[in-house]
Amino acid sequence: MSFAVKKFLCIFLSVFFALFSLCVSSHDAFYESNAQTAAETETENRGEAAGFSVNAPCALVMEATTGTVLYEKDADLEKPPASVTKVMTLLLIFEALSSGQITKKDVVTVSEHAASMGGSQVFLEAGETQTVDTMIKCIAVASGNDACVAMAEHLAGSEDAFVSKMNQRAAELGMKHTHFVNCCGLDADGHYTSARDIALMSRELITRHPQIFDYTTIWMENITHVTRRGSSEFGLTNTNKLLRQYEGATGLKTGSTSKAGFCLSATATRNDISLIAVVMGCSNSKERIAASASLLDYGFSLFRLFTEEKPPSLSPVTVQGGTDSRIACKYGAVFSCVTTKEIDKEKLTRKLRIQKPVIAPIKAGQKLGALEYYYEGEKLGEIPVIAATSMKKATYGDCWRRAFGAL
Repeated sequence: MSFAVKKFLCIFLSVFFALFSLCVSSHDAFYESNAQTAAETETENRGEAAGFSVNAPCALVMEATTGTVLYEKDADLEKPPASVTKVMTLLLIFEALSSGQITKKDVVTVSEHAASMGGSQVFLEAGETQTVDTMIKCIAVASGNDACVAMAEHLAGSEDAFVSKMNQRAAELGMKHTHFVNCCGLDADGHYTSARDIALMSRELITRHPQIFDYTTIWMENITHVTRRGSSEFGLTNTNKLLRQYEGATGLKTGSTSKAGFCLSATATRNDISLIAVVMGCSNSKERIAASASLLDYGFSLFRLFTEEKPPSLSPVTVQGGTDSRIACKYGAVFSCVTTKEIDKEKLTRKLRIQKPVIAPIKAGQKLGALEYYYEGEKLGEIPVIAATSMKKATYGDCWRRAFGAL
């Protein structure tokens, strides 16, 4: 064998084994959800540090877009929530609408059990039928326990089965201090949640399903009962008086029982900032309204939402062991943060951090790194950098082709 042939074979084998080692190397893919959970954005109680306090046993105010907690007071104390429970019921209803499981025109038949509900009700009768759209109005506007149970049975077959779904969804949202026993909020042993958990489920509802505001902003509206005795009009009046007393109020849900006291998950929007204010255990309706308004005032007066719609463009990322050497990437979210400062974009700095090494296989949407934002030396937050497409791990055949290509 000539020297030239030996030299060629040595070079060829060196290139092949180098590529082969990349193809067969293994590495756990670094994957995280594109959206930050609200738990990751929880902050210390800055309100008390600034001298702010609120007249409610348990309270919290959160910026809805980012999930940033602006103020909290005993926010993890487990207490009965009364009809604020219905935030979770409404969330599951709107998720069923979004998935196509139901439509707003579907007809719901009221059972004996649903009609027997006490407390706040719209006086549905057993055998009466209403559309899903009307049932949502009865729940969101008038806090009808009978409508709430009727929808639970319509979606899950029974109230107990629906409550199981409520608890499962609560766990998925990171609601660590919550356990539901019923779908409407009547006092019951073991039925509890916390101000933070109420904010978490409220945020999920209003950010994922903003059409809820089409219902929670209704002040008064009539529905028609059609029963064996004929048809009759019934007036719905919103239980959330904050709608008439606070500029920018959009919802969300009131609640009161002898054990829970007066509770409220209040939502409002001003100057593109959306806040969620939660109070629990207030002594009367006026106190919960005043406490909620105070929380909202605090948030709107001190905090601003900064958003960068168009971050710097991204170049493809180098990949090891894949069918290609590079993969296209994109941002997994728009950067937003809550701050007390006016942000000068000229002074904003960004740091792109890409996971090294990036090893195939890769799934579309898999996190590859992050773009971090800093202002005056302080980290404001980050957004994920994710794979724009999927890429398979290279096969032996791919390695041979790349080896010949390299030669």
